[in-house]
Parts: sequence; C-alpha cells; structure tokens
Amino acid sequence: MRAAPTQEDIRRQNLGALLRRVHLLGPVSRAQLTAGMGLNRSTIGALTADLTEAGLVLEELPRDTAGRGRPSLVVRARSQSVYALAFAVGADRLVAARVGLGGVVLDRREVERPGGTFGLDEGVERLADFAAHLTASAEPQALCVGAAAAVPAAIARDDGPAHARSGTERYGALLADAAGRTVRVGTTGNLGALGEHTRGAAAGHDDAVYLHGDGGISGGIIARGRPLTGADGFAAELGHMVVNPHGRRCWCGSTGCWETEIGEPTLLTRAGHPGTRGRDAVHRAVDAAARGDKDAEEGLRSVGDWLGIGVANLVNILNPRIVVFGGTLRLVYPAAAAQVRSRINRTTLPTHREHLRLRTALLADDAPLHGAAELAFTELFENPLEFTSA
Repeated sequence: MRAAPTQEDIRRQNLGALLRRVHLLGPVSRAQLTAGMGLNRSTIGALTADLTEAGLVLEELPRDTAGRGRPSLVVRARSQSVYALAFAVGADRLVAARVGLGGVVLDRREVERPGGTFGLDEGVERLADFAAHLTASAEPQALCVGAAAAVPAAIARDDGPAHARSGTERYGALLADAAGRTVRVGTTGNLGALGEHTRGAAAGHDDAVYLHGDGGISGGIIARGRPLTGADGFAAELGHMVVNPHGRRCWCGSTGCWETEIGEPTLLTRAGHPGTRGRDAVHRAVDAAARGDKDAEEGLRSVGDWLGIGVANLVNILNPRIVVFGGTLRLVYPAAAAQVRSRINRTTLPTHREHLRLRTALLADDAPLHGAAELAFTELFENPLEFTSA
C-alpha cells in the first residue's frame, strides 16, 4: 500500500500547482489563486511567500486599484530570472530558445537549410552552440531550471528503419554531452501537441489530436488533459497508421502507411513538383493550386482525401474535441479542407463529429518548441523549492 502523503508532500504539491498556474495564466491575484485552487487565503499567502523568497515569483500591487477596498496582491512569474532552454529539430530547420517562466520567449537562435537535411553531428553542434549563446545572453543571476528537445522519432534512422526510443534518446544524449547539461527529449508530434494544448489552438480542450508535417508525419494525443505517451513515451506516431494496404512501401518497413499518402514527398510529386522538398516547396505547391494549376489542384485533392481518411479514423477511435494541423500540414489543410471535411462527414460517427473542431496550429511552426519548453519546466513544478535564484 502507498503511504499517505505527508504535510511536506502536500505543501510541495501545492507549491508546484500554484507556480504552474501562474506560469500558464500569467499575472494572477492572490484572490484568484484562492478561488481557483480551493485553498484558504492564509495558505495561498504562505505559498506565494515561499515562492517569492525562492526567487521564482514576485508580488506587486495591481495597477488599477481605484474604487476598491484593500487590493489583492498580484503574483507574477520572474520570467527574466527563471528560464528553460528549448530545442526543436526539424528536417530543414534547427531552433533553440531561452524561454522564461510564464512561457515568454526571451531569446532565440535559428538556422534553416531549405530543401536540405541536417546531419546528426552538425545538428547537435549547432544546437549546443546556440545553447551557449542563449545562456550567455541571460541576466547574470538568471537561473536555468531545465532543457528539453523536440526530436523526430526518425532522427537516427539513417538509411533504414530505426527504433523511435533509441533514435531520440541517442540524440538527446549527444546534445546533453555537447551542451554540458541534461536535456530531456520528446518526439516532435508529442511535444507539438503539448505546446498547442498549453498555449495554442487546443488550449481549453482536454481531448485533442495534433498532426505535424515535416518531411514525414508525426502526431500527438491529449486525453483528458494529459499527453497520451504510451508505455515507452513514444505513442502517436500517427504517420505509420496503415490506411492503404495496397499502397507503397514506407521507410519504416510497412506498406501503406498514412505518411506515404499525405507526406511531403507524395504531395510534391502529385502536385507536379517532384524532386523538391521543404516548407518552401510545399508553400509553392499550395500557391500553385490556388492560382489554378491543374496538377497542383489534383495533387492537393488526392492528399486531402487521404488526410480526411486518416483524420476520420482518429476521430472515430479517440473522439477528440479538436484536431490541430501543424508543420507543413498547416499549409495543406486549408487548401484541402473540403476533401477532409467530406471524408469526416461520410465516415465518422455523428456523435463524434457533432462538436469536432478542425484548426491550424496557433503557434505555427513553433508548437514543438513551446512543448519542449513545457517539458523542460516539469522538474521545477514537481519541487519548486529545490530551485532557487537567491
């Protein structure tokens, strides 16, 4: 049997819950914290005092106090003083950011290789260099509370199939060695889902599906407000859901994966742009279709139909309230919305589609980066007083 939580356990949990609430909601009054957390005023006062002393938050009078009695102090995250490092690895883009407590991007570094791919060693070296510059640009007494990276599950596949766990963990270990600090890792799709659920289009929806296009197709699932990560932390590689058993061979070794029907290479080939790759190439194909190019129109219709088939399957299985399209799918979905919605209307259960929303990523290409930042802050919220900038 599990031992009952001690008073110290409860206090630690309340400190983490309060700090996370300030992190997510922004400046919030003690009165709002009291109502939202279901704790009494004296407890809230003691918790905020502890977090203030630790250098994690500050308290100040509200700016507008006219016509009120005794004003309730406002609790604000010390964004400039407490931060995490977030990394996002894309097929042709590397991004690193210093993200302050409260989700504020304080500084960022980025490099693109349009139409190309970053090698494993080069990518690690670039990100480690970014991390050094980001840390050096922080305030002298600022505290880094963690680092995390959003990494494609296929990062280390080279010329053949790879185990998602070994690929991402290997990349995380290499980056940690190069950067001189522990780096937590998650897949692009899972962290994209976390980012959109925390601060993007899926905020406020406890059941959501996130789809990410970046060469291949990945995804993430939020179920009852929590990421659905699976036994090993690598659930929701939705691009490898088989939708066409008579289709083409996928790099993973299977035949007819969803990725082979809606992925970037397929779209560009069917749209009359074979041999090209990257976000810019997808944008050109979508733009060509909008201008009446017949090949591009037909390519988008075909990809849109298969996109709808896969989304319909996910809606029937998971019953989400929202499906968010990110990465290059943020460009594809608006151009193929008619085909996607037609498939959903024809093949999903009426109860499942009645309140369903289809949206593009509010955080645009940075959804995985924001998700990585949230992962990096995890340990801080688990035990805030282990971290102090004092």
